[in-house]
Amino acid sequence: MIASSRKDEALERLSNGIAQLTSSEAWSTWLRMQARFHQYSFSNSLLILLQRSSATRVAGFQTWRRLGRVVRRGELAIWILAPVTRRVAAESDAESSETTKRVVVTFRPVPVFDLDQTEGEPLPEVCSRLTGDDPMGVYAGLVTVAESIGFTVEDHVFDGETNGDWSQSLRRIRVEVNLAPAHPVKTLVHELGHALLHVDIANRALKELEAESIAYVVCDAIGIESDEWSFGYVADWAGGGDQAIAAIKTAGARIQQTAEQILLGLDVAELHLEEPAAGGEQ
Repeated sequence: MIASSRKDEALERLSNGIAQLTSSEAWSTWLRMQARFHQYSFSNSLLILLQRSSATRVAGFQTWRRLGRVVRRGELAIWILAPVTRRVAAESDAESSETTKRVVVTFRPVPVFDLDQTEGEPLPEVCSRLTGDDPMGVYAGLVTVAESIGFTVEDHVFDGETNGDWSQSLRRIRVEVNLAPAHPVKTLVHELGHALLHVDIANRALKELEAESIAYVVCDAIGIESDEWSFGYVADWAGGGDQAIAAIKTAGARIQQTAEQILLGLDVAELHLEEPAAGGEQ
């Protein structure tokens, strides 16, 4: 069983890593790149989801060109709605003279494309997929932990950059198979964190911060360094250094308790996996 002090130290390393990352030039470069991507309305987000459910970063043709990438020939556009405005006369409350303002008069369809539909210069990244091994061979044990709480775990090939997902209604976790051994372990712990904590929580940023922090603590306990992914992932969802660190501290008890639950389940699962089959050799 991992000691409480070890979990505290892991969260402290996570916080320090995020602080260093979010004060770096790499973070500033990444933020400048992110600023080129629009925050779409609910309606447009739904349109994107319906047309390309795997979409991760969506932009127009010219935006991709400014980022050093081009849309591949033959790719089908994702169509969203852009407002059309015009100036109209408006009475100013402060002055008697007329002023003008812009109002939305209609919407027009415009094409956008997902990152996966483009090619060219790599985008700045603050998350790098893990490339190491599963040194303690715990993935099978984590699958057993998932089964113990009523979830199945499925190998899957996702489109785009997705590494895993979870469905409460289907009681299912899916993990990308085309990854180095360390990353599926981290991903499965992340999705277990969601399954254990996030049945009734709507705040996506909080859910992702908690799930990835749980993954970081558990990975630290089993000898997997997830710094290259976890620091950037948590900072992306929780904001800059001070904001992310405050959020980790606020959620610290929930993170630690859930990490402990997974590690305890892993201990039990490993015992069962090592037991000889009935009637087998002793």
